[in-house]
Amino acid sequence: MTVNNSLHTALETLMAENIGRVFPTCVLAVIKRGELVLNSAWGTVEGQPATTGTLFDLASVTKLFTVTAFLSYVSAGVVGLDDPLITVVPEFGALSPRTVDGGQDPHSKVRLLTPEYFIGMRIDPARVTFRHLLTHTSGLPAWRDVYNMAGPAPTPPDQHEPLPRADRWANGIQAIYAYPFVGIPGEKVVYSDIGLILLGEAVSRLGNNTLDNVIRQRVTAPLNLTTPRFNPVREGNLSRQQIAPTEDDPLWRKRRVWGEVHDENACGLGGVAGHAGLFATALDVATFGQAWLNDPQMAFGITPEVAHEAKHQQAETDGARRGLGFALKAYGGAAAGDLFSLNTYGHTGFTGTSLWIDPDNRLVVACLTNSVYPGRGKPGTLEFRRAVHDLLASELNHSYNKEI
Repeated sequence: MTVNNSLHTALETLMAENIGRVFPTCVLAVIKRGELVLNSAWGTVEGQPATTGTLFDLASVTKLFTVTAFLSYVSAGVVGLDDPLITVVPEFGALSPRTVDGGQDPHSKVRLLTPEYFIGMRIDPARVTFRHLLTHTSGLPAWRDVYNMAGPAPTPPDQHEPLPRADRWANGIQAIYAYPFVGIPGEKVVYSDIGLILLGEAVSRLGNNTLDNVIRQRVTAPLNLTTPRFNPVREGNLSRQQIAPTEDDPLWRKRRVWGEVHDENACGLGGVAGHAGLFATALDVATFGQAWLNDPQMAFGITPEVAHEAKHQQAETDGARRGLGFALKAYGGAAAGDLFSLNTYGHTGFTGTSLWIDPDNRLVVACLTNSVYPGRGKPGTLEFRRAVHDLLASELNHSYNKEI
């Protein structure tokens, strides 16, 4: 199958409407029925044309790589989905019981009031299981300013960093072990970066190695993926021109974020974390998605039973549907648009990235942008995501049906 003229024209029009307004850079990699039908770049990287080799800060799409590594250990019988987190990370249970508070807003960073219902409540952290982390039902806060506990703002990625990554991680994770809960484990979905940071720590311990090395060994190397990496400039020896820049950070880092992870907590922890930090090309992200669609057991050693749970609803609150680590398409479509099937699974990233896998239509779309470049909170990202996915689903599904 090839991209027809109508799809090509419509994509060019859609990109022209969004380049320079919503984001400066976009790369799309699309796989239909196992065939790469599109791998194209639009826009610029600080004045130079973007290419299909441009790396993007994946933000929360990183979570899927962390989850994949963890589920490979579940499938190997090393750990169980319903095992308490403290069986692998006992320090999480050292402060017990823990209080409940209102948490902290991830955007304004303001501490929130404790709901009256939770005042005086205490929770035993031993109740938190790995399934809770994977479904975002742990009762842990969505976000806390871990980076302020991990150390000072790091130097630019092309300069020497005096505070070792291991020290940053040790400082930050120690703070996480003491944070209050914001809800009762198992009660409802509250999307939590804190929970995935802890899952990343568990993956590191299960693999007896650093998280970046475990992900390389168990997720990217088996697929022969060469671009996914943490700290692409500081530790990867890449030039910034190969990487899409993200947001200007005048308050903490006091520079435009370029070649280092946008997420403050991941950056403060040393650039490697379970919730964010990976950079990659769109093609490698799509290839990862196709491996989940084809045969996760062959690719990652994840059994069909575990893979089925990962890709199907395990928890739902107010329309937020969760598998194991995977976000599932919302009933109203949301970021995946209206034309992907309800069985679609994947994830979005705050920087403007996404991976959606539609098993019913055998369609995988990695859409990577840097829509935080003009500043977080600027409008247009959701609307673009919906438009591009609806366009691809409409044109490719129609074209394929005509061919068969």
